[in-house]
Amino acid sequence: MDLLVSIILGIVQGLTEFLPVSSSGHLELAKAIAGADNVPKESMLFTVVLHFATALSTLVIFRKEVAKIFKGLLQFEWNAESKFSVNIILSMIPAGIVGWFWEDRIEMLFEGQILLVGAMLLITGVLLFFADRSKKTNAEIGFLQAIVIGISQAIAILPGISRSGATISTTVLLGIDKEKAARFSFLMVVPLILGKMAKDMLSGKIDFNGDEIVPLAAGFVAAFVTGLLACTWMIALVKKSQLRYFSIYCFMVGIGAMIWQAIA
Repeated sequence: MDLLVSIILGIVQGLTEFLPVSSSGHLELAKAIAGADNVPKESMLFTVVLHFATALSTLVIFRKEVAKIFKGLLQFEWNAESKFSVNIILSMIPAGIVGWFWEDRIEMLFEGQILLVGAMLLITGVLLFFADRSKKTNAEIGFLQAIVIGISQAIAILPGISRSGATISTTVLLGIDKEKAARFSFLMVVPLILGKMAKDMLSGKIDFNGDEIVPLAAGFVAAFVTGLLACTWMIALVKKSQLRYFSIYCFMVGIGAMIWQAIA
């Protein structure tokens, strides 16, 4: 893969992982436009590396919250930290089940399915539109809410459905405070990304080629740095209830992707 393309895709991943516009969908669109359709294994390797970069940026931004999660798990006491930890675990279950049993079918959706990406971006736009209109509340995330949010994360495995957009929108529509919704959304995906990487490495799906080290490293750094900026920016935007702009953006890109597929 070309070095410049790697950096561009890294920036796209860093921005779209946290902004509610679907990182997977944008990566598919960017690869199609740039002509970076590699052998499926190599393409999946690059995608996993970029997701790991944004997971790492999440850990840096929310290092205090991550420390609280581990504290809650190790204290063996029922308190606010342990409750938050259990909610994170519950939210992981739906996506974990989908990924474990239907991984091969899911990977087929990441092979230039531009029409699907466009349609799913339209759905993301609808979710963001309604979430932006929700009223402010001080409700907390409970066990049932955590599972419902987890289901929305499982659905967001589809390219074009924004994971952060779906989970933040679902959380807000359940009456949860918007800033808490954003923080929970960003933290709940980290264990899944790390687990997916470990599973792929153990199964032999990730095979590092020496010729790909420089492009992979460039994409990783670009995604990590951009992710740090985008994560901080997104939290501020959610607090100010400015999701409608992303809704409009998703509608525009979704329609554009469908037109691109029709004339390509």
